[in-house]
Amino acid sequence: MGDLIKLLHEGLPAEAVLTDPDVTASYANDMASFCQAGAPAVVVLPRTAEQVQHVMRTATALRVPVVPQGARTGLSGAANATDGCIVLSLVRMDRILEIDPVERIAVVEPGVVNAVLSRAAGEHGLCYPPDPSSWEQCTIGGNIGTASGGLCCVKYGVTAEYVLGLDVVLADGRLLTTGRRTAKGVAGYDLTRLFVGSEGSLGVVVRAVLALRPTPPEQLVLAAEFPSVGQACEAVRQIMQQGHAPSLLELMDGTTVRAVNSMARMGLPESTQALLLVAFDTPDPATPLAAVGELCTAAGATEVVPAEDAAESALLLQARRMSLPALERLRPATMIDDVCVPRGSLAAMLEGTAAIGHKYGLTIAVCAHAGDGNTHPVVCFDPADPDEARRARESFDEIMALGLELGGTITGEHGVGVLKKEWLAREAGPVAMEMQRGIKAVFDPLGLLNPGKVL
Repeated sequence: MGDLIKLLHEGLPAEAVLTDPDVTASYANDMASFCQAGAPAVVVLPRTAEQVQHVMRTATALRVPVVPQGARTGLSGAANATDGCIVLSLVRMDRILEIDPVERIAVVEPGVVNAVLSRAAGEHGLCYPPDPSSWEQCTIGGNIGTASGGLCCVKYGVTAEYVLGLDVVLADGRLLTTGRRTAKGVAGYDLTRLFVGSEGSLGVVVRAVLALRPTPPEQLVLAAEFPSVGQACEAVRQIMQQGHAPSLLELMDGTTVRAVNSMARMGLPESTQALLLVAFDTPDPATPLAAVGELCTAAGATEVVPAEDAAESALLLQARRMSLPALERLRPATMIDDVCVPRGSLAAMLEGTAAIGHKYGLTIAVCAHAGDGNTHPVVCFDPADPDEARRARESFDEIMALGLELGGTITGEHGVGVLKKEWLAREAGPVAMEMQRGIKAVFDPLGLLNPGKVL
């Protein structure tokens, strides 16, 4: 370890190299449950691409594994340390290098917080649409690493659709530039997309060129209460089938609604078994909202409440954003699943999840990006109770199996990390896994980058 620290200091300022075990332990893991984390040998906090290159050259020379990290808000264990590794925290590389309103791009370092970029783009009449729930804390580098989604993806798409180009430090310290700054470009293999969602296992992103969009009008929100999740999911099906393009289409099941009510006294009826939130950000949002309200009523909604202005819309959306904090109050711990299914299978996914919760005697709530079919079952449990923890893990696996059975995927936006690597093989199949391992070997032949993750 002495050689490692000495070599790191040769290319990094003293304050960028952390060795105090109490401090390094605080960088050991992200927010995922049931994911092992090791003890890092050192944490480094570079400020430049050249310093990242020095770290990777040092790691290669000494054959030391490297775990890249952002804000550690992830939910799959992708940022968890391994024993004796270098934790490469990129949070100090937090500069917005450029915002070009003509080309509609932003050039940023990986440590830029999502919300900071969004506000900076807004000063130019532009927006960066991907908005994970943790957007006030999560970083662009982490968003790229896990191919993050968010509440507005039903209309605007996910992170991968906004990454035009990258600067990436490879495992041996070389700097690779991928992609473009232009609106169009199809030269060669799409290496940029290869890095999006790779969870730091192929290289370390040190700069990103991101597409921006014109800031849309303020959205108007409608809330619809349903006596069953099946009826709410039928409303979702009708909304999409009728050709509507909502900017947001979110669902909360009855357990989630009651948890939010308990925490925030939002006045939602306790009898509600599903709450659907629909928003439009068109110049005249009231017209499509009225049409959607009629579809909800036809599907069985007991109450349809359209917001009158932006303030009321924000109040309605607050209920959705409070879902996880409210559910965290029910038991000492939560484990958040991330299964995405075809929209037509959404009701079967929610009803099947409820049956799994009943089978294992656990509270399992669901909130969902319903317009995408992306469900977030939240398993509430006590990790100090071995039997309850076992049931939580088994229920988690059954939920993923259900998603695959319904033609879905094990993760819509949280990534694979440690938590789901065994399930990736089940979803992808042997041929795809062979190809993915081959790609990993090309970019990281020594297996130093984020070992034990994804594959």
